[in-house]
Amino acid sequence: MRAILLSAALAAICLPGWAADAKADNVNPDEIIRKFAAKEAEFRDARNNYTYRQTVKLQVLDSGGNPTDEAWDEVDDIIFSPDGKRGEKVIHAPVPTLRSILLTPEDTEDLRHVQPFVLTTSEIPDYQIDYLGREKVDEIGCYTFSVKPKKMETGKRYFEGEIWVDDRDLQIVKTYGKGVGTIKKIGDNQFPKFETYREQVDGKYWFPTYTHADDTLHFKSGQNVRIRMLVKYQDYKQFVGKATIKYGSVVDDKAQPPAPEPAKKK
Repeated sequence: MRAILLSAALAAICLPGWAADAKADNVNPDEIIRKFAAKEAEFRDARNNYTYRQTVKLQVLDSGGNPTDEAWDEVDDIIFSPDGKRGEKVIHAPVPTLRSILLTPEDTEDLRHVQPFVLTTSEIPDYQIDYLGREKVDEIGCYTFSVKPKKMETGKRYFEGEIWVDDRDLQIVKTYGKGVGTIKKIGDNQFPKFETYREQVDGKYWFPTYTHADDTLHFKSGQNVRIRMLVKYQDYKQFVGKATIKYGSVVDDKAQPPAPEPAKKK
């Protein structure tokens, strides 16, 4: 997100430091990371076969934390076309009333890929991952890790923060951090910290259901803008196409039309 001024719109695994804590917890972080990264790859492929509704609401707050008239909200359905292609259908998108900040392509990328963060086997080499210990998230026992990119490729978005991995299913159940990256265009871009929760919606995989951010963006110009954002992911249903395994509620693209009535004799 960029601040808007009068003159212009500015808008291989590395695990150092975990040995002592890991020994105290009697866990092997290397093995845990290997296993949950493989589960995350399965989860990503499974979620790509689901339809769902994504609701986003962003508000600018005043100094007292109250919503102003500056806002942006949108409702999209993630759907499949009759030929099986995945896409987005805009359901509700009023004209944004934002004036003190400007949404950028990086904000859109974070919304789609960083906030519902997935850390798969192929992405592990891009990150430094440090074991922090054990914690509970809503009574769920978890392994906690800090995550940050080892280096950043220009134009690519990354996650930096902490993740909580269910100690039974070995899947990410909570994420806290922010999107980071080297931006191609020169500007004053700032990104909020966010928290994403997952729920087990099909008895097997933990899917993102809720992302929340309440943070003050500090721009180089000296302008400080507090924002609040809420993202909901709802109504997960599995799309059924050719050779697709069914896990939960389904959406069938091969529904048969009713048989035509027989022609009447004149």
